[in-house]
Amino acid sequence: MSGQTPGRALMIQGTGSNVGKSLLVAGLCRVARRRGLTVLPFKPQNMSNNAAVTVDGGEIGRAQALQALACGVEPHSDMNPVLLKPETDTGAQVVVQGRRLTSVRAKDYAGLKPKIAEAVQESFRRLRAQADLVIVEGAGSPAEVNLRRNDIANMGFALAADVPVVLAGDIDRGGVIAQIVGTQAVLDAGDNAQIAGFLINRFRGDPSLFDDGYRLIGDRTGWRGFGVLPWFRDARLLPAEDALDLAPSGKGRVKVACLALSRIANFDDLDPLKLEPDLTVSMILPGQAIPGDSDLVVIPGSKSTRGDLAFLREQGWDIDILAHHRRGGRILGLCGGYQMLGHSVADPDGIEGAPGVTPGLGLLDVETVMSGDKRLARVTARHAATGLDVTGYEIHIGRTEGPDRARPFAYLGDQPEGARSPDGRVEGSYLHGLFTSDAFRAAWLKDFGITAGATRYGAEVERILDRLADHMETHLDCDGLLALAR
Repeated sequence: MSGQTPGRALMIQGTGSNVGKSLLVAGLCRVARRRGLTVLPFKPQNMSNNAAVTVDGGEIGRAQALQALACGVEPHSDMNPVLLKPETDTGAQVVVQGRRLTSVRAKDYAGLKPKIAEAVQESFRRLRAQADLVIVEGAGSPAEVNLRRNDIANMGFALAADVPVVLAGDIDRGGVIAQIVGTQAVLDAGDNAQIAGFLINRFRGDPSLFDDGYRLIGDRTGWRGFGVLPWFRDARLLPAEDALDLAPSGKGRVKVACLALSRIANFDDLDPLKLEPDLTVSMILPGQAIPGDSDLVVIPGSKSTRGDLAFLREQGWDIDILAHHRRGGRILGLCGGYQMLGHSVADPDGIEGAPGVTPGLGLLDVETVMSGDKRLARVTARHAATGLDVTGYEIHIGRTEGPDRARPFAYLGDQPEGARSPDGRVEGSYLHGLFTSDAFRAAWLKDFGITAGATRYGAEVERILDRLADHMETHLDCDGLLALAR
C-alpha cells in the first residue's frame, strides 16, 4: 500500500445466519483484487469448528482462509480475531487472535466481550494499515437486538470503527422483503444510519420477476439497492462453513460416506474429493444408517472426541462401521476420527469435558490421552506407502500411541505420523487438508480402482473464485459497493 493513511473499509452484514455473507465477501475480495487493490478480509467474530491454521501459527475460521485466498494473501490470525469453537450445546472455546483464551458457557460470553473488544479493534487497525481496502463480514444478524449490548460482531463493531454496512438478504429462504424491512424496523436510529444499502442473494430464475419487491424494499427503507444476485451453482465446490451445507456430490461408482458428527470439525478435508468424477461423497446425517454399499467411511475431526464417540454410538454408527469393516470396506479417521478408531480416549484433566475414559472403536491398536497443549502447525509429510509429499496442517490436542503406530500413515521428517491396521484397510492420521495434494490424492484413490487427480484442486478453487467474481460483476453494482468504502 502506498502512502501512510489507513485503507478504506466496507462491511457486509446479513439478515440472518447462512445467507451467503462469506461467499459475498470472498467474491467482492476477488473483484477488488482484480482491480489492482490490495484487499484483506476481516470477520470480528466467527462461530465455527471449521478452522484453518494461519501463517503466524494461529487459527481462524475456514471462511476467512478462503477469503484470504480470494485476496491472494496468506491467512493471518488478525483476519478473524475472535473464533468461537462450540464444545457443547451451551459452551464454546474462545480463540482470540489465533490462540485459545478460555472456554465459556454461552450465558457468560456477553461478560467477556468488553475484554476482547480491544483485540478486535487492534487486529482491524493492523489490517487497515496494510491494505487499500478491508472487506468485513458480519456474524449472524444485526436484527438480534437482544445481543446488541457490547456487540463486537455487527453494528457494535461497525459504529466503533465507522465502517459503512450493506445488508444482504437471502431470497431463497423466502420472506426477503420482511428480512430487510424488518431489520430496519428493529434497529435503533444510530445503527440504521450506518447502513448504506442492501442486496438480494441467491435468486433462482429470472431476477426481473423480483423488480417490484426490490423497489418496495428501497421505498420502505430509503436504502440504496446494489442488485439481485442469482444463485451461484459452483458455490457447492468451495469450502462450506457449515457441515450441513455439504450436499451429496458426484455420481461416481465409488461411494464415500462421511459421518456428520455433532461437533464435526475441519470437514473441508472432503472438498477435493467432491471434484473427483468417479466418487460419490455423502454426509451421513444423524438418524441415518451408513449405506451398506459404501466403499470408504470417513470419520472426520471433532471438537469433542469423547462426546462424539457417544454421539456416534447413539446413532448406531459403531455397529455400521464394524459391519462395513467385516465386509472388507476401507475406513479413514482424521484427527478426532483417528482418536476414535483406537481402543480408548482418556481425558484425565477434563480438557474437553468431565474427566474420564471412553472406549474407542478398537479398529486400530492405539490409545489416546488428551492434554492441554494444542498443536497448530502447517506441515509437509511424506506418505508412508507411496513416498509422496502430503501438504496439510495439524490442529489438535491429545497424543496417540500404540503398536499400530509402527505402521504410520506418514512421516513428519523422521517421525511417524498416524497409524494403519495390519491389512491396511483402517487408517488414521492427524493431517488435515491431505487430499489437496493432487499426486497423493490420485495415488491413494488408486486402491479403489479409479483414476483420479486429473483436477488440480488449488487451480480449480482459483477458477471458481474468478467465476464468482465474474458472476457478481454481472449482476451487482460492484463499482457502487466499492465506492461506499471509507
